[in-house]
Amino acid sequence: MTTKRFVAAGHSDLDELYADFAAHDLQPLWEMKGLLTAAPAPRMVPFRWRTGDLMKLGQRAMELVPIDRGGDRRVLAFANPGLSGAPYATNSLWAAAQFLGPHEVAPAHRHSPAALRFVLEGSGVWTLVNGDPLHMGRGDLVLTPSMCFHQHHNPSPRSMVWLDVLDLPMIDFLDAIFFEEGPLDEVDQRTDPVSGSEINYAHPGIVPVGLYDPATPHSPLLVYRWADTDTALEAILGATGESAATVRFKDPTRAADVMPTMRCEMLRVRPRGELPPERQTGSRVVAVLAGGGTATVADQEYDLRAGDVYVIPSWATHAVAASDGQLDLFVTSDAPVLEALHVHRTEPAR
Repeated sequence: MTTKRFVAAGHSDLDELYADFAAHDLQPLWEMKGLLTAAPAPRMVPFRWRTGDLMKLGQRAMELVPIDRGGDRRVLAFANPGLSGAPYATNSLWAAAQFLGPHEVAPAHRHSPAALRFVLEGSGVWTLVNGDPLHMGRGDLVLTPSMCFHQHHNPSPRSMVWLDVLDLPMIDFLDAIFFEEGPLDEVDQRTDPVSGSEINYAHPGIVPVGLYDPATPHSPLLVYRWADTDTALEAILGATGESAATVRFKDPTRAADVMPTMRCEMLRVRPRGELPPERQTGSRVVAVLAGGGTATVADQEYDLRAGDVYVIPSWATHAVAASDGQLDLFVTSDAPVLEALHVHRTEPAR
């Protein structure tokens, strides 16, 4: 009946109706295309940033851009080509390479987006998170939860580079960005050999009684050491005899991810081993810690070497094959958010 009335009235009435829709900031659903798709259709694309390019450009930045002139951090953000120039690696995750030169200091600040650091190369930098000094070394995972003051200082004669991953795009989408500078003239340069979070929470299956607030949304253990991760992967592969293994970093006080918005995992593939094709909803950032091989993401194939970073769009097929050496991959995803919303899905892919 509605269609016949429009036909009888002629196109001028219909055109007028659509114009009135627009004038009142309304859009008719029947004219919308692509709003509901048969499968995820992310704007981001598969992409790989090569370690050679990152290190060369980072070195030039350290020579030409001091911390004070480049803001309080010297960071190169990964900008996915599918996101129209936005400084985001994926729809939901910011990722970047941060460079700190010998004896440099990055002063304290805090922000509502949560952050993590995964050390790709070097050691000798300390990050203080809410006053807790955390030494950073290759393969370590360091947490900077939402609204925790954090600063970096490098007392060593060597530069360091690490991967930063933040949930910044998510928090920005929700209009919940807050940022606050700490004291610019008071940089705590302690170099405690063991952090307070490790003293209390780095003991498997053992946590202090009465110390941890269960309402805290993130892990109280703020650093996960590479030595422990390596030992776990070796033990699992030795016991199973499989060619690949994956471990997940967890909150030691409960069955939860290290932070409510980001999942962190470490994958190890034996020489000439493979991770079979799979796909999952949500996006992922992958950093190569060691070894080489090949990653296939959708229709893209990347040769991998230590220090490379690549991204996997939602529902894109992903497979990995190691070359002659062992391949270690660090993976961050937005899976906790999708699981909380009951829209996380994963399956083998052909």
